[in-house]
Amino acid sequence: MAVLVQTMVEANAAGVAFTANPLTGERGEVLLTAVSGLGERLVSGEAVGDEWVVRDENATPRRESEGALTAGQAHEVAQLARRVEAHFGSPQDVEWAISGDALYLLQARPMTALPDHVEWKPPRPGYWMRNFRLGEWLPEAMTPLFADWLLVLLEGGYLRGMRSTVGAAVPFRYAAINGWYYTTLPEVSPLVLARALMESRGRMVPVMWNALIRVNNDPVGADRAVLRRLADEWSNELLPRYRRLVTSAQERVGSATPAELLGIVDEVGTTVGEYLFSLAIVGGSAWKMEAALAKFFRERLAGLVDSGHQALLRGLPGVEARTPRHAVQSVDWYRPTLGELGPAGEDADALARQRETAARKVLCREDVTNRLNTAWCDGGFDDFRAALREYAKAGLRAARDE
Repeated sequence: MAVLVQTMVEANAAGVAFTANPLTGERGEVLLTAVSGLGERLVSGEAVGDEWVVRDENATPRRESEGALTAGQAHEVAQLARRVEAHFGSPQDVEWAISGDALYLLQARPMTALPDHVEWKPPRPGYWMRNFRLGEWLPEAMTPLFADWLLVLLEGGYLRGMRSTVGAAVPFRYAAINGWYYTTLPEVSPLVLARALMESRGRMVPVMWNALIRVNNDPVGADRAVLRRLADEWSNELLPRYRRLVTSAQERVGSATPAELLGIVDEVGTTVGEYLFSLAIVGGSAWKMEAALAKFFRERLAGLVDSGHQALLRGLPGVEARTPRHAVQSVDWYRPTLGELGPAGEDADALARQRETAARKVLCREDVTNRLNTAWCDGGFDDFRAALREYAKAGLRAARDE
């Protein structure tokens, strides 16, 4: 048996260097942990030490509880660790020490259980977003079955809903990047836009103009007939059709063959995609009008009305008082419903709270109306007309028409 005898280094600082990030697998980073003096306190768990990340020429401290290293020393340690990695040809776990101006290599061994290296690169150039469109309902990484099957159905149904509503479909690009859903805006060139206009025979112009553009700047000028038609289509056609489909699927699923089950999933998934497009186009108009309502409150009613603008939007009729058991936090079918998690279902106080909220809405509406009447009496007809126009622009007419 061979015996190795080494001189004890009188260390000013010592620690460990990983030539790849042990948590993420990132090979472009060297992760350093350091303590003042000998490294025994670190390896025994007595101290957590300082932590540095070195990438290229940049050394960044994440934790400096001991002040054991300077940025220059951290960079020097990283260079030593990289040389060790190059020598052995694989990521290394390196122990080191600094004594005076000298840097010592104490020990090196291969890193074990290192995660596979991943890159967060979009499939194509552009501004890719994780919480846009379907990403709003996908707060976690997608399961493979959802990404390969249901997601494709939802996106296809979304385009079908777009084509049904505006006469043409302009696909949004989307991708699964390390399991996470990302999307970006369509590539709309003059040629693509001209083709869509021709395909829709002009139907897309009033919908997009009123629901997505015009309402942004002048809600009272938006064609309410267009928005009303979109809301009526959802309420009178799409929602009943979806409910009938779900009821039929529940009746058929017990005796369905595997092929029939696949057909049921395809049909329901595609219809849900249509539903999501309707939600996006109608709901997109609603939140923009709410923004105008909030602006009106800030500019005209600040300090005059006790409630904020949202008091006019709560307690609306036709809203369920209880959270349904089938409600979800994620559209990925692997994730449990709120009923399965426990917080949904029966709530004896829900209806009482809803009635109380509705009553506060009525009081707020009356208060706002009185303030506008006072503006008329105090400021004359012209000021009243201007205030009334602001009132309409904020969407309060819609709130009064229940």
